[in-house]
Amino acid sequence: MGGWLRLGFGPLRPNFVVRATALVGVSIVLASCSLAEAPLLHPSGPIAEAQRNLLFEVFALMLIVVIPVFIMAIWFGWRYRASATQSAFDPDWERAPFLDGLIWALPAAIIVILGFMVWRSTHQLDPYRSLAAAGDSTQVQIITLEWKYVFLYPKEGIASVNELVFPADKPVQLVMTSDSAMTSLLIPALGGQVYAMAGMATRLNLLAFGPGEFLGRNALYNGDGFADQTFRVRAVTQAEFSDWIASAKQAPVLDAAAYKDLSQPGILRRPLQYSQFASGFFQSILDKYATPLKMQQTPRHP
Repeated sequence: MGGWLRLGFGPLRPNFVVRATALVGVSIVLASCSLAEAPLLHPSGPIAEAQRNLLFEVFALMLIVVIPVFIMAIWFGWRYRASATQSAFDPDWERAPFLDGLIWALPAAIIVILGFMVWRSTHQLDPYRSLAAAGDSTQVQIITLEWKYVFLYPKEGIASVNELVFPADKPVQLVMTSDSAMTSLLIPALGGQVYAMAGMATRLNLLAFGPGEFLGRNALYNGDGFADQTFRVRAVTQAEFSDWIASAKQAPVLDAAAYKDLSQPGILRRPLQYSQFASGFFQSILDKYATPLKMQQTPRHP
């Protein structure tokens, strides 16, 4: 064949195969380096930590099948190679009860175990489930816009845009809705993804192990500014949280005119603060898209 390798798609030069293999290897190494820095592998809260542990458990369970398959692929290829005249391949096709049982029992057992793990984790990691931690939780209402996040603090009477701040080591309860397209909220270092939809209120409970700064973003495509719809997350000490609230009290008011400007599609490059907003503002955004029957059935928010 004159230095060519003939595969199903046509001839390939050996040097091309070597280069392609090297490229794949380099890609795997670079991907591994990037993955090593992923927030998922370095959780900063109990929810993200449980999700990471679940990922490792599932990965380890999958290796029970993957590792033997790779070992047998290499071993069979070597044992029954064309030049190995002493290793004739003469299987008993009529019956092989041990192999048949192993082939069916092992995947079935893995599926059952995976099903139990998913069922258990679904309940343990329910985003609506309150976290068992000492102290009162911080309440935050979120309105997603194109392409920004508005955070309302009803207890403190302040608001911020593209910056979520809360005390560390203290639960935070997020209630979300959308005043535009369907959006998601994802803080990989603290927890999973939750969707925000117009006329609906979804919830997410989080907690940070200690002070830190994290990245939050929208992971659901919703238009031109999707890639830049991110926000800053800061878990701070109680004293720093009080100082941040005090600084927000000096900011402008989030009135109808200010909210109308925020509602215009666009990307906000720096966080904003507002000193106050109208009572029942979050509920008014919910009611904007709700039918009369749904308004009667939906819990009211301050």
